[in-house]
Amino acid sequence: MAYDLNETLVIGISSRALFDLENENRIFEKQGVEAYEAYQLEHEKNILPMGPAFQLVRSFLRLNELQDKRLVEVIVMSRNSPNTSLRIFHSIENYGLDISRAALTGGGPIAPYLKAFHTDLFLSANPEDVQEAINSDIASGIILTGNSYMNSQTTIDQIRIAFDGDAVLFAGDAERVYQQDGLEAFMVHEHEHADEPLRKGPFANFLAALAHVQAAFGDLDVPPIRTALVTSRNAPAHERAVKTLRDWNVHIDEAFFLGGVSKKEVLAAFGAHIFFDDQAVHADPASEVVPSAVVPYREGEDPRT
Repeated sequence: MAYDLNETLVIGISSRALFDLENENRIFEKQGVEAYEAYQLEHEKNILPMGPAFQLVRSFLRLNELQDKRLVEVIVMSRNSPNTSLRIFHSIENYGLDISRAALTGGGPIAPYLKAFHTDLFLSANPEDVQEAINSDIASGIILTGNSYMNSQTTIDQIRIAFDGDAVLFAGDAERVYQQDGLEAFMVHEHEHADEPLRKGPFANFLAALAHVQAAFGDLDVPPIRTALVTSRNAPAHERAVKTLRDWNVHIDEAFFLGGVSKKEVLAAFGAHIFFDDQAVHADPASEVVPSAVVPYREGEDPRT
């Protein structure tokens, strides 16, 4: 009988998100694929340092040790060829990560395989792959690399995931009002439509999938996953966001309505292990203190245009 991925939370992870491959990526960009392949083969036995999503992935995999059934599946989804992938799998084995599945496309696009693997979340440092994933209705983020916390050995006892609201959890309709007509018009619009649920954004289904995993640990005093909404909305625009989540019947543990206050400090206080935002102006400073990813707009749906 085939293994049913519909029964698990499936996280697709690129090799650059899982491991620190910035030096190797520079070789690829400056010298080409042949130089990159030669370098990887020469260093095949060298263990790769941890990347920006390493601790998050390891913590998700540990959830499987807390239940009789498997809750999370992590699949390496990479443009590496099978020939250059052995260093990645040697590193996975070295760190004791319970990852056994991979999609290695040899330079080809990854997006066609995301639905084949029933992927709930895809994390990559490649903007093209993430854009194609978003266009395919897969929750996906361009993870920001090169920060000092990447090689932290700190054990995560509770996975903390933070989301922006508009154009991430929610569709970008309200964001478009703000971009085109300004803050005052946005506030009036959201107050007038407070009882009308927002449309689902690219991460709405992933939040629901997380809630399903959280429910498996409902009897624990300290659940292993905690979520937060960290948004620039404030009163009275906050009401529509709260009522939307209520309409979706999705629980979120904490909410921060910042009204223009910097997200960086709040995210550091929350202790986020990943933060998703549609705007680099928020994600870039946040990435200095917590792992962060930029969520691109679906093609043709950029609210700024």
